Amino acid sequence: MADNNSFQLRIITPDRVFYEGEVDMVEFNTTEGQVGILPGHIPLTVIVKPGILHISEAQGEKQAALHSGFAEILPDKITILAEIIEWPEEIDEHRAEAAMERAQERLRLKEAGTDIVRAEIALQKAITRIQVLR
Repeated sequence: MADNNSFQLRIITPDRVFYEGEVDMVEFNTTEGQVGILPGHIPLTVIVKPGILHISEAQGEKQAALHSGFAEILPDKITILAEIIEWPEEIDEHRAEAAMERAQERLRLKEAGTDIVRAEIALQKAITRIQVLR
């Protein structure tokens, strides 16, 4: 059970419960900017934007590549419904670098029919994967 210095974090994907535990702080990107959540935060619902998820718990800090989803923030718990989230050991660095290069090339060429928004999101996801590995 969480005390006044911690709260419950639950991260769910379509495939699994990615994380469930007591944490001291959580940081991640939203469409409105980066947020840092501490115990007692005001209730809030946000849209997740690609970036590194930082989880601070008693045992130390963990990081994951969080790509998209929604988060419900309550004073004593956070639930993140993630479309895609990965621990660093689940990421293939060579594949992420290749995806980044493909997205950069699509954006550079801007050929007719290129979905710019989709290419930008693919680039953000690839960069997030690479950053969480370093």
